Amino acid sequence: MALVTLDELREAQRRIAGVAVRTPLMPCPWADRPWGSLHLKPENLQPTGAFKIRGAYNRLAALTAEERARGVVAQSSGNHAQAVAYAARELGIKAVIVMPDTSPEVKVENTRSYGAEVILVDMTQRDDLPRELVERHGYVWVPPYDDPYVIAGQGTTGLEISDDAAALDLDLQTVLVPVSGGGLISGVATALKLTTPGVRIIGVEPALAGDAAESFRAGERRTWPHADTYRTIADGLRTTSLGELPWEHVQAYVDDIVTVSEEEIAEAVAVLARRGRLVAEPSGAVATAAYLFHGEELPGSRFAAVVSGGNVEPALLARILAM
Repeated sequence: MALVTLDELREAQRRIAGVAVRTPLMPCPWADRPWGSLHLKPENLQPTGAFKIRGAYNRLAALTAEERARGVVAQSSGNHAQAVAYAARELGIKAVIVMPDTSPEVKVENTRSYGAEVILVDMTQRDDLPRELVERHGYVWVPPYDDPYVIAGQGTTGLEISDDAAALDLDLQTVLVPVSGGGLISGVATALKLTTPGVRIIGVEPALAGDAAESFRAGERRTWPHADTYRTIADGLRTTSLGELPWEHVQAYVDDIVTVSEEEIAEAVAVLARRGRLVAEPSGAVATAAYLFHGEELPGSRFAAVVSGGNVEPALLARILAM
């Protein structure tokens, strides 16, 4: 499989300009530790509350007129769902979204608010029903991560990190990125490895959904059962395996993948809210958790962490802050 190129990343950057927010690389002096300093990339500030708008809009904007007329279908536990729905509304395209019935209500309602038709299914049906709908209705399938346009769109996050680090004269050494199906880390790693020589890219995922870390250690894609990955509080990172194309990018550009505990994820959500004034969902807080609780074990002393999303159920956020 061909890896995404720098030209494709730059084209995605032009395509999503004015739709996705160019989020800042924020210094976080409150997070300084003996092992280093931290900058955050707050993708929770995107219009749909997560980085996914980058890849979804890049994919939909590249569709032909005939494909747009057919409509699109996607499957997601929430953030890709909202992104596809939002992008489809902006481009005047019909969108049908298949979501697990365990998806946070805030993500389901947000997806519907953008005008998409939402179909709730058992988590084991999430990946099968979209294929049936493609065959039945002719929809264009918009995968959440296993697609070069999606990866290129997510990679614009990395281009911005690179540009901002240069503007700040910041010798960025290590970038921490959440891992699920692998679209975000594939794009970010590609962008940074092609523009910022010497930077290390480390993926972060929950220990209870550690399929990517296991795959990285084994040198081959490993799949975990839904029953295992659905144990984590980080609902956006419950994918059971890396996608095929993301796996190729991970092997080419990622330096390591580490895991964090449920307690560390919850504490990072609380720290981001109290000290960083940022609302992060558990999935969006895992990279910060790796810095806060495992930074001394990681290489480098100047870190950046991607806060990938902020679509958290209010009741869950309240429970975490009350701990």
